[in-house]
Amino acid sequence: MIEGRYTSLSRVEIESRGAAVYELLKECTLCPRRCRIDRNTGQVGKCSVGCEAMVASYGPHFGEERPLVGVNGSGTIFFGGCNLSCIFCQNYDISRLNYGDVIPTHRLARMMINLQDSGCHNINLVTPTHQIPQILDALGKALELGLRLPIVYNCGGYEPVEVLRLLDGIVDIYMPDMKYGNNRVGMELSGVPDYWDRNREAVLEMHRQVGDLKIVSIDEGTISYELAINGLLVRHLVLPKNIADIEEIVKFLANSVSRDTYINIMGQYRPAYQANGHAILGRAVTSEEHQEAVRIAKEAGLWRFA
Repeated sequence: MIEGRYTSLSRVEIESRGAAVYELLKECTLCPRRCRIDRNTGQVGKCSVGCEAMVASYGPHFGEERPLVGVNGSGTIFFGGCNLSCIFCQNYDISRLNYGDVIPTHRLARMMINLQDSGCHNINLVTPTHQIPQILDALGKALELGLRLPIVYNCGGYEPVEVLRLLDGIVDIYMPDMKYGNNRVGMELSGVPDYWDRNREAVLEMHRQVGDLKIVSIDEGTISYELAINGLLVRHLVLPKNIADIEEIVKFLANSVSRDTYINIMGQYRPAYQANGHAILGRAVTSEEHQEAVRIAKEAGLWRFA
């Protein structure tokens, strides 16, 4: 079993970092929205989550990037709520309609252990940004119960650097979206005025912590596969008519992060939630649009594609 970096830390260290982040809930600045409400009293901001964890589902996932899936799947935990308001969200029942159960952190810890026991290769935290305090509290408990799997931080990319720094040495694989290459579209489609600014800062910090994605070959007798063990994996969902401005994203990655950045340029966009009937987003992406996005990324100097 490949072990996560946090296994070198004590439960006390992990939970102390969690306590530091819990302090941010009193006047919540856990994400760049900075709602400044007291989530400990039951108030909720844009993410719609209070002081306890909200989980929609968990289990082995075989639809993630191949280096995460291996042979036994990525151990995903889908958290309810979200700090973005994407009008095209394909998981809007979870992110916007608050589908999920409010649970104590000892149950969240047990979910992590169950995923490990089922043979999953990692713990994949999906949309974790607004629930980092609860996750760290649960991780400390899970460590005591024997959790050893690497941690994947699977997020929308709208993160504050000061909180990410508290995850240094805990997260093994950062998997952020880079949704848009300018702030204007971020405001129009996700309801935040500074997505591109905060996104670049966050990706730089993530790369500082874990570097480029490292993939190892695993040979288990008759079964051989590749597995990501740590590093940065960027996702970009191609939108119709390149409204997301992929040129700026790939230039930033190649010139300011690393030409060895591992990127998944996804072509599966389809209209969902409030995108139906939208002048641009009201149709699926064509194969030509996806191929053009990949060409632009290659031209910028990127070469590692999912």
